[in-house]
Amino acid sequence: MAFLPGLGYAIAMLSVLIETRNNDEALARTLSSLVSAAVSGMVREVIVCDRAVSRETHAIADQTGCVYLTDGGIGAGVRQAKADWLLLLEPGARLVDGWSEAVEHYVATMAMPARFTPSRADRRPWFVGMFRSSRALREGLLIRKAQALPLSRHAADAEAVARGLAGRRLAAEIRVADAG
Repeated sequence: MAFLPGLGYAIAMLSVLIETRNNDEALARTLSSLVSAAVSGMVREVIVCDRAVSRETHAIADQTGCVYLTDGGIGAGVRQAKADWLLLLEPGARLVDGWSEAVEHYVATMAMPARFTPSRADRRPWFVGMFRSSRALREGLLIRKAQALPLSRHAADAEAVARGLAGRRLAAEIRVADAG
């Protein structure tokens, strides 16, 4: 948390981690939903992990001021993150307006991991979930760095870090990334 002189309150600072899987267009969509929180100082850094080493992904990361990692995967990203709270997102996921206020409140009052609520357009009928496996990062993951470090040490990818984690539901919506 950073105290802002004259404003009298602290702003939670996040490191956002996105494992791109060589999906440049989806990365750009996700980054666009983070702009307002970056301008306000809430998003301290965005770390793009790209084992595919795509020139296009590197260019997008460079032009938008992201940290670009090609070695070490999500574990390296978690270790390098500067903030106490991490936000793991799939490329293509877009956070809906008002998300930063919900996250701000959550990190000030809670300690356990949390996930966003899928937007109404992305909610599945209950019976679909019975027959289709869900991606662990479908709804993003907000987690303390101290909790993510041991999970990421031997994780093959960000999905493995998020898989099986219980967490609370944030009072903020996410447009989930396209399946694929």
